Amino acid sequence: MPTEATAARVSRDDRTRRIRMIRTVALLVGVVVPSLVLRELVEARFGRGPLADLSALAVPMAVTAWLAPYASYRRRDALLWLVGPGIYVFTVIAWRLALLPHRDWSPRPEEKARMRWSSDPEHAGTWFLTEPDSDTRHTLSP
Repeated sequence: MPTEATAARVSRDDRTRRIRMIRTVALLVGVVVPSLVLRELVEARFGRGPLADLSALAVPMAVTAWLAPYASYRRRDALLWLVGPGIYVFTVIAWRLALLPHRDWSPRPEEKARMRWSSDPEHAGTWFLTEPDSDTRHTLSP
């Protein structure tokens, strides 16, 4: 009796999770590598010291402050890079940004008025932002 080999199928959730992981890692690499390059340039010009160390934090802090409102964080959370847990906060922000415009985390109280549940079966159980917040816009509106 012939047996049929069952092909290992990748579920939609696994593919979505892999794509989200790839986007998160790409964002992390896209921030960490330029910061290390900047540190090396400053160190080559001015030598080792606090200036070189702080220059390595300039790029991640700026990107964290820019992207934080999109992930329900505050811009001031970028200051956590100065005391240590900045890489963790940025990783959470990158993980959340990889799923946008849908959100799988609870919105902050001030965001709830602009949020609604997604009715799309593909994104069931996620929040959807109906209108952007005024402080998350990074360009001037006409």
